[in-house]
Amino acid sequence: MQDKIIVLVEDNPKDEALTLRALKKNNIANEVVVARDGVEALDLLLGRGAYAGRDNGRVISVVLLDLKLPKVDGLEVLKTLRQNAKTKLLPVVILTSSKEEQDMIQSYSLGANSYIRKPVDFAQFIEAVRQLGLYWLVMNEIPSQGK
Repeated sequence: MQDKIIVLVEDNPKDEALTLRALKKNNIANEVVVARDGVEALDLLLGRGAYAGRDNGRVISVVLLDLKLPKVDGLEVLKTLRQNAKTKLLPVVILTSSKEEQDMIQSYSLGANSYIRKPVDFAQFIEAVRQLGLYWLVMNEIPSQGK
């Protein structure tokens, strides 16, 4: 399980720290690579810009994608990932505080695998991350094309 990488796309330092803390509290020891805006996320996931030539042998297990991002928003990141042959099958979980029904509808329409609203309560957030880790890192399997 530890060889599977989690990509966290989150621009809010407090939410980033909270997510990393919740992963650690649930003994999820996988490497977490953080992108702090939509452009960085796309560069990382598509292997371009500063990430050109990165080790493509490493398996990204899941992308935790916030919607409200600087430079390129999360919906546009998702749309771009789904249009690219290398990333179209990559599991993407929307992890957002947005309560907008339209955000959820658009996320699923663009190919999100799951949509999770960040709970305000830390104990609930810890439990949500535990379940997320159990499913996406242990139980879920992805085809080699999505690796």
